[in-house]
Amino acid sequence: MTRQNWRQFDWLLFLAILLVSTFGLIMINSAVQGDPELVDFPKRQAIYLGLGVAIMFIVAAFDYHILRTFTMPFYLLVMALLALVGALGQTIFGAQSWLDFFGLFPIQPSELAKVALAMALGGYLANNLERIGEARVVLTGILITLPILVLVTMQPDLGTAVVLAMEAAFIFFAAGLYFRYILAGVFLAALSAPLAWNMLAAHQRTRILIFIDPTADPDAYFNVKQALVGVGSGGLLGKGYGQGTQSQLHFLRVRHTDFIFSVVAEELGFVGAAILLFLLFFIIWRLWRIADRSDDPFGKLLVVGLTGVILFQTLVVVGMNMGLLPVTGLPLPFVSYGGNAMLSLMIFIGLAQSVAMRRG
Repeated sequence: MTRQNWRQFDWLLFLAILLVSTFGLIMINSAVQGDPELVDFPKRQAIYLGLGVAIMFIVAAFDYHILRTFTMPFYLLVMALLALVGALGQTIFGAQSWLDFFGLFPIQPSELAKVALAMALGGYLANNLERIGEARVVLTGILITLPILVLVTMQPDLGTAVVLAMEAAFIFFAAGLYFRYILAGVFLAALSAPLAWNMLAAHQRTRILIFIDPTADPDAYFNVKQALVGVGSGGLLGKGYGQGTQSQLHFLRVRHTDFIFSVVAEELGFVGAAILLFLLFFIIWRLWRIADRSDDPFGKLLVVGLTGVILFQTLVVVGMNMGLLPVTGLPLPFVSYGGNAMLSLMIFIGLAQSVAMRRG
């Protein structure tokens, strides 16, 4: 580690992440007002943020080429934790996704799976870029991805499974996957749609059905309706911090996680929501810049996977809050409450910074 490495540290990216995360803390504090069960959540999120920043600097300090040597043990560890969730996991919001050892710190292995998949799939494809047109290479890449997708889907956590699938798609695309394989993937996905529908849990089918026809289940549609009211009633400058009717009167459920964007739009208006989206897309642009400037295939694919996760989750969560997409239960990156999500994102950012610091 040299001074030259730290000169290439992306301080603008780090500043944007601090701004967005602080923005999230402020909005979580507003969203949980008047709810005694959630009153400690802003403090917890602040602790997760501080811990995440420390982890980010530690990961960035290590050469990511050295960290790559631990890819297989880390991948197998995450697979074991995902399998353990099926036997011992806690169920929250319809998904058995959590492990809580001795009641000290709940772990959500599906968040770590995003890191493990980027390292494993990115590492394999980086070693086989010149043979990306061979079916054997593509199938091996799919076999690296599939076990994680299956275990996460079985929790059942369809939202995270879709994020993982999109992360893999971003990495495959950046590796130069031939167009014929993309067409074949789309065709197979269309053929397997009926089977996938039968495998969905009841609450997952309900989310899709009410997106197509809100009158199919008015009670299940209630939260989406309240989110739309919040977004639509904010106007240009919003109703004022802590003054939103949908959040403060608790009409909007899970307002500190899935529907935090609705709270922002209602209380801070179009201007506040636009500033938040600008910062998120600034982060995405800085990450894409790191990937584009990397002279190492593994570093490039690793950062592309991270960028794909943040971009996809941002688009889905905003679309969900505006009634444009079905409810998925995904957090808005760096903004929604969630310690495991924050820590996994900071690990990713640390890896991206490690790539940026060792360019050239």
